[in-house]
Amino acid sequence: MTEVSMTENNTVDERPVVLKVEHVAKSFRLPTEQATGLKMAFLNWTKGIKGYTEQHVLRDINFEVHQGDFFGIVGRNGSGKSTLLKIISQIYVPEQGSVMVKGKLVPFIELGVGFNPELTGRENVYLNGALLGFTHEEIDAMYDDIVEFAELEDFMDQKLKNYSSGMQVRLAFSVAIKAQGDILVLDEVLAVGDEAFQRKCDNFFAEIKKDPTKTVILVTHSMDAVKKYCNKAILIKDGEIIASGDKNDVADRYTLENLKQTDSQDTKEVVEESNKPWLKVLTASKPVCGKDDVFEFDIEYFFDQDVDFYFTMTLIDMKRGGLTFDPGPSSYKFHRPGHHKIRFALPVSIFNNGDFQIVASLRVDDPDNPKKPKAIAFANGEDACVFAIRDSRNGDYALLNNDILSIKCKGLVD
Repeated sequence: MTEVSMTENNTVDERPVVLKVEHVAKSFRLPTEQATGLKMAFLNWTKGIKGYTEQHVLRDINFEVHQGDFFGIVGRNGSGKSTLLKIISQIYVPEQGSVMVKGKLVPFIELGVGFNPELTGRENVYLNGALLGFTHEEIDAMYDDIVEFAELEDFMDQKLKNYSSGMQVRLAFSVAIKAQGDILVLDEVLAVGDEAFQRKCDNFFAEIKKDPTKTVILVTHSMDAVKKYCNKAILIKDGEIIASGDKNDVADRYTLENLKQTDSQDTKEVVEESNKPWLKVLTASKPVCGKDDVFEFDIEYFFDQDVDFYFTMTLIDMKRGGLTFDPGPSSYKFHRPGHHKIRFALPVSIFNNGDFQIVASLRVDDPDNPKKPKAIAFANGEDACVFAIRDSRNGDYALLNNDILSIKCKGLVD
């Protein structure tokens, strides 16, 4: 019977469900104190010392993947993504819940797993295919496609140990993506090979997206890849799904999680314990902006001298590199000693998509150098603030968008 579910637009999705994860949980025991003998083990047991701590990696994970989906799974390192993939691929068994797979699933979780350097490229294709669950006859049928995609026709009878690392990566990747499975599981494998091979992989994914019988599950840290390839995605944090559905919403939420600012120490304690000047730049509005937004931020400071002082700010382009904007050392002059916050607003309409950081310093006039105020405190690193611009109307390559700056052709001059 055909599975029926609702899409993000509240329309009925009649495509069959090929992967269903229900209430999956997984934990691992991490040793903390190991008994050196039977006596110590007995004493630890009487004292209630287990000798391990239990780490909950996944907690009540639920989602469905339909046939034809290009499904993204994202999350920071340690969130539980790889453990989830290994459960889906039947490498791990969940402690709770169940996983239903309909069709042939081909997992590609680590490059070159199962390859033997003493065997030839041809022998490794058959070995790797067998590990993925294919028969000798099935590998025969896909062998030519694998070799052609890897562009290694002249090297297949050489031992793998004589391959360059790039050749090995191309062969491993080709075995995975050209294997004739129904569900392809890929874990952080998009940036493989040289530029030409990456273009080839890009074309392959563009084609596979058009095939309604093929399903891809992609784990990646690249939000560009999620937005480019996927039609649905989930975001995992601390073993739980915190966002699911629309790929753009999930990608932006992932960016937001990475940009969340953590206080290095409580500001009240700083004031109480030290009379030294300090300052921090804090996000005041949402840290993921659209093209029409104004990004607001606060400069929080402590400075108890009864003199004029200045804030300097620098906007740094974290994606492309370089200083984007610096208004100068005397643009923002204040005279308010003590512990305060001052809010600033930055329109972002001129910029394309990117990640940005605002660093700041607190300065006072220097009698020995009137043209250059003296720096008293500086906010960078954890004390700076970061924000991102994500808007489908923007580009991603250049800093300035085409609405703000364009080069006009004035015609032939000779």
